[in-house]
Amino acid sequence: MSAQQEQRRLTAPDIRARKGGEPIVSLTSYHAHTARLVDQYCDVILVGDSLGMVMHGLETTVPVTLDMMILQGHAVMRGSKHALIVVDMPFGSYEASREQAFASAARVMKETGCGAIKLEGGTRMAETIRFLVERGVPVMGHVGLTPQSINTIGSFRAQGREEKDWGPIEADARAVADAGAFSVVIEAVAEPLARRITGQVAVPTIGIGASPACDGQILVLEDMLGLSPRVPKFVRRYGDLGPGIEAAIKGYAADVRKRAFPGPEHVYGMRGKS
Repeated sequence: MSAQQEQRRLTAPDIRARKGGEPIVSLTSYHAHTARLVDQYCDVILVGDSLGMVMHGLETTVPVTLDMMILQGHAVMRGSKHALIVVDMPFGSYEASREQAFASAARVMKETGCGAIKLEGGTRMAETIRFLVERGVPVMGHVGLTPQSINTIGSFRAQGREEKDWGPIEADARAVADAGAFSVVIEAVAEPLARRITGQVAVPTIGIGASPACDGQILVLEDMLGLSPRVPKFVRRYGDLGPGIEAAIKGYAADVRKRAFPGPEHVYGMRGKS
């Protein structure tokens, strides 16, 4: 056996076992090159349907297709070796029936090789989650603010701001966990509610704008790097790459326009002979 053992990729049961333990680190990725970087530090990489907004300039995630998710899922799998890769189920690919959800999820897992899928919805999706899990599909749930429902809720506003509104969100989280999801994303809820849900469910909670009270955290990579034009208020920017990229492009364009662009002898390390 080689002295250097091959690194094992994390699985849904590995993440499930982290409940109440070491915090789960997660980010989104949509490309092989960013996946290579994220993979070094994260337990979970989510190929999120946020790619519609981040990569394609869409106003919401609603127009994202299954083919788009599978294409980027391929890329992220190729770029990673360690993290559990979870692929979002886009709007319209799972809501019609349990059978539709299984057909879509099976296609995603077979064509990308990912380790799990994520879908939005609580009590209304519990039966579907149970159906998928019983048939070998690991499911990550998603409650609180559910972006695919933007046309129903009207805006990307925080959920459960007042204690009187907590009941349905708590019920959603319990339903998802009881149905067999190995973890649940909680988006845009106040810390007291996130803490309460985390204490109620037996699976890890992964917060996005839901305070440090959860078992882990996730952010959209481009948001935390300062590359997204519109960033949620709860996002802490760990970088500001936008201006640096713009400056590099500006410098390149200026060089080309003044014919200062390097010639072949510079590009390939060749020197002309006198």
